[in-house]
Amino acid sequence: MFRGKTSGSAVFVLASGANRVNEKLLAALLGEKIEKADADFVREQTGYAIGGVPPVGHANPLVSYLDEDLLQYQELWAAAGTPNALFSLTPAQLCLITSGKVVALKKV
Repeated sequence: MFRGKTSGSAVFVLASGANRVNEKLLAALLGEKIEKADADFVREQTGYAIGGVPPVGHANPLVSYLDEDLLQYQELWAAAGTPNALFSLTPAQLCLITSGKVVALKKV
């Protein structure tokens, strides 16, 4: 979860836990500098605590981006509302339920 420095807008990024997000690319996509969201902002925007934020069912509509690297996997695991709950889905299902834009955000 990121926050636009000027707008204060929430930006939700779905990426592999093994990867880092290229924040410069994300900022370029958004047209403004970004910062990592703090725990209070994440809970306010999503309704969930950090570590348990699912890809859908958020308290507020979020701009969402999916790192294209996720598309290589047959099965994905996502948080299901708590830090101790997960569910599986395919990359196609993730794209469908989030309506997120697929972009290259993996930091190399």
